[in-house]
Amino acid sequence: MSADQPSGMAPLASLGQRFLARVVDTVILIVLDVVLSAAVFGGDLSHPGDAGRSKEILAGAATFIAYFLYEGAMTAARGQTLGKMLLRIRAARLEDGAVPGGVGWTRAAVYALPGVLVTILIGPLFWLLNSLWCTWDKPFRQCLHDKAARTVVVAAV
Repeated sequence: MSADQPSGMAPLASLGQRFLARVVDTVILIVLDVVLSAAVFGGDLSHPGDAGRSKEILAGAATFIAYFLYEGAMTAARGQTLGKMLLRIRAARLEDGAVPGGVGWTRAAVYALPGVLVTILIGPLFWLLNSLWCTWDKPFRQCLHDKAARTVVVAAV
């Protein structure tokens, strides 16, 4: 724990906990993608390319907007997505360790909304950089979405 971290704040989550929580949340993202793609393509996912590029873009954008709503609502209200709940970690405001509240939406926007740009490769590159940032960030192991919202990921106590 750093001297800059408020006293009484729970210990930082490990990189392994963060990774596994994100794997769980990515499975949820994939399920959202399948459901929303089925809705956009009328249930026929066997040849999505036949439907045209605009439907692919619509399905992808809808998926990341839905994921933003999932991530934002859960992080703002509890500091935890389903993945974080399972791994017993949570996002917390850096200044006081509290549940993120409104900045949970900022955190979710920086994490999820660049995925809307997936069709032009910027989204996946940003997402990768953002997710890996915590592996070299000191002292709080923050990803870019944590830095934007001034949050850290800690053990849920």
